[in-house]
Order: sequence, then C-alpha cells, then structure tokens
Amino acid sequence: MPQPAILSIQSQVVYGHVGNGAAVLALQRLGFEVWPVPTVLLAHHPGHGAPAGRALPPAELAALLAGLEALGVLAACAAVLSGYLGDPANGPALLKAVATVKAANPKALYACDPVIGDADRGAYVRPGVAEFFRDQALPAADILTPNRFELEFLSGQTVASLQEALAASDALLARGPKLLLCTSLEAAEADRIATLAVTRTGAWQVITPRLKAVPNGSGDLIAALFLGQRLLGRPVPNALARAVAATFAVLELSQGQPEMQLVAAQEQLAAPTARLVAERVR
Repeated sequence: MPQPAILSIQSQVVYGHVGNGAAVLALQRLGFEVWPVPTVLLAHHPGHGAPAGRALPPAELAALLAGLEALGVLAACAAVLSGYLGDPANGPALLKAVATVKAANPKALYACDPVIGDADRGAYVRPGVAEFFRDQALPAADILTPNRFELEFLSGQTVASLQEALAASDALLARGPKLLLCTSLEAAEADRIATLAVTRTGAWQVITPRLKAVPNGSGDLIAALFLGQRLLGRPVPNALARAVAATFAVLELSQGQPEMQLVAAQEQLAAPTARLVAERVR
C-alpha cells in the first residue's frame, strides 16, 4: 500500500539542512513520501553570508504545483507543510495548493511554519511576508508552529511567561488553527527552554536544557517532526514529546558544528532515545 505523502513547500539549499533540507529526511524516516517544492533555491542559508540563488518566480512555483495537480496524485497527499516563503508574491500559489489538496483529500491538513524571524535577529524576511502569514496563511492553517518571536508578531502580544504564551496562542487559535506548537519559550529556570503545544481544550509543555548553540533549521525540523507524529495518530502530548526529543538529540549532536548533523543523527528522528514527558499546563 502506498505511503501517505506530504507536500513540503519551503526553502531549498544546496549545502546544509534548512527548509526542505531538514524536513524531507525527517518525514521520510517517519515513513512518509515527501514531495518537496522549493520557494527559494540557494547555495546555502544566509547564516553563512549572502548566498547565490533566488526566490522562485510566482509563475514557476505555480507551474510546479499545477504539474502535481495535473498528475492526479493529490488525493494521496495527507498534508501540506509550508515554511520559508521567500517572496510574498508566492503566497497565492501556496494557498491555492492548500485548497487544491484539500479538495482532493478533505482530511488533509495544512501545517504552516510562519518563518518570519527570531528573538536574536528580529525579522529576516522580505517586506510583506510576515503580513502574508498573519493575514492570509494563519486563518487557513490547521497547525501553526511559530517560535516565540513569531508568536508575538502574529498575536500582537508580548510573550514573557507561560501564561502570556497561552494567551497569545489562544488568540491565534481563535482565528482558525486547531493546534499550535511554539518553540524557544523561556522556562522558569534560566538554563532551560520550553516548547509548548496548545489546543482549544488543553496545553502541554516539554522542558529541555538550553544548548550553547542552535544551528539554523531547528524550527524547520521540529515543525516537520511534529506534523509527522500527528499524522501517525499520536495524541498531542505524545507528538510533542517525541518531536522535541528527536530535535534535541539532533541539536545535541550538532554542538560545535556549522550545520545540523541530520544524517549522523537520523536514527533519532524516528526513534529518539530520550523519553521526554509532556507536562499538562492547562
């Protein structure tokens, strides 16, 4: 029986593991077919300096997605995962792909990773991208996976505590998504960091040690893993715990390295050694 597929629409780099370079292997190790569609084609991520490459022109991105529709395979697609957009002009093609997949498979999910920026660097996307995620992609999403910086932008609220994170998450869930995963939240202990999953009926968090360095792509990785775990049928707290455990294992192995050591740590993607427990916080 063919494995369910995930349409992953995000950045593609030649060197390194960000965007589809993180999501594809993670989802494949969980047992999914992955159809990667690039929003940008770059030599490497900008953390290494200005990269050669380009954002895909809107017509080219739309043509790639239309080609999948013409092939008649979209009914096998269990979810659309989107990440780094590159150009707000590509937003309509993304949302059309989501609508087309859902028309072919009404049970399909749309998981939106609203890549806008982070607390260390601020916003690093082109003008209009952040607003596209806030005003158009967010209401269409079933699952939303912002970091703390992105949660603050999307909600218009300050997030400096667990209660503020819950309030901001609730504000976004009221606009359409059914499930929100937030990364990079401050924990009560300064040497710890929290990852939070929130639904309209409950909320859970997993606390992990704060690592000295976090390579680029960790948000792309956990967004893919969390979606995959949910598609495998795991309840929200279990999906959260397994996604965090796998991501932490990869990041721990990657300390001192310029990129995530995804291939070296790939066994952890499907079967993380650590057995983390998600604590119910509401």
